[in-house]
Amino acid sequence: MIYLDNAATTYPKPEAVYLEMDKVNRFLAVNAGRGSYKRARDASKLIVDTKDRLRELVHANMSTSIVFSPSVTIAMNQIVHGLNLRENAIVYVSPYEHNAVARTIHQLSKNKKIFIKELPINEETLAIDIERTRYEFSKDKPNAIFCTHVSNVTGYILPVEEVFEEGKRYNSINVLDAAQSIGLLPMNVALLKADFIAFAGHKTLYGPFGIGGFINVAGIKLSEFITGGTGSDSLNLNMPHDNESKYEASSINIVAVAGLNAALKKLNQSEIWEHEIELTHYLVERLRQIRGIHMYLPVEKNKHIGILSFVVKDMRSDEVGMILDEDFDIAVRTGYHCAPFIHKYLKDKNSSGTVRIGLSQFSTIEDIDALVSALKQLEE
Repeated sequence: MIYLDNAATTYPKPEAVYLEMDKVNRFLAVNAGRGSYKRARDASKLIVDTKDRLRELVHANMSTSIVFSPSVTIAMNQIVHGLNLRENAIVYVSPYEHNAVARTIHQLSKNKKIFIKELPINEETLAIDIERTRYEFSKDKPNAIFCTHVSNVTGYILPVEEVFEEGKRYNSINVLDAAQSIGLLPMNVALLKADFIAFAGHKTLYGPFGIGGFINVAGIKLSEFITGGTGSDSLNLNMPHDNESKYEASSINIVAVAGLNAALKKLNQSEIWEHEIELTHYLVERLRQIRGIHMYLPVEKNKHIGILSFVVKDMRSDEVGMILDEDFDIAVRTGYHCAPFIHKYLKDKNSSGTVRIGLSQFSTIEDIDALVSALKQLEE
């Protein structure tokens, strides 16, 4: 199989991830923080080390709190519901948001009166319009801004630094969805102006399913959204007060943490970035050679990485995906990609969404050539 669905989850993982998870599953799969015996202490040390490696990756202060959760979706729920946004709060979201944000904010709005606004977009270039954003913020001041870093539909790198900086003029709380960027793009918390950074272990970090979370850059106190056992102060019905275990109810998936730890040890962000930029440009040039294909591309090449969506004239995207799978053993994603807002600008309803290519550090020129060869046969 040629796997080109890396925007959903990177696959395969580095071999070290599989080996470490197997070892920990056999010899260290105990409850961290729940016992004083050596293996429980070792499990706790593994969690601390993994968080330290994440802090180093984003150039965060080593005292910055990091909360682990089973997924970035759960992390986003903890942030959205934990912020306790006031009635009539104005919340901005980008048109590129994943349902991890879009549905969660929508659900909150059903229970509390808040106003949700989309960041303005240039419909011709599909880029965030910073000038109009500046105007909208001056008119309707943002209480919170949720913005994805890299679109999981088009691979567009959003201008999050500019958006968040404008928001800070009005003391907005800035939340970055880094599911498609952490480990791929260079990231420095001092420059991002993000108060929270939510991440998924199984995407651009090359870890396994079952581990995600958020980095609380600003140290903002959240209300608990998920409660339960933490292994400490067990007679107290209230959750702990510190900025990590307060939000880490239940047993942490130590096997998934081990996989993430191994992935972080192997991760070479600049090398992966260079590889994916090169492959992205190559993919675009090769697809331009095929009649009947329309790509949704950022205007600026340096604002595009790793992900590409296209449609084929007179074909539904699911038909294209089925042919690629059944006839050529090429795995792509088709449809609307859990991104409910952006498709009205892509105008892809007649094709039932897009065909999405997701690249990774393990993707090759040969993979792209095989894809292009298969797509050319659709013309015949």
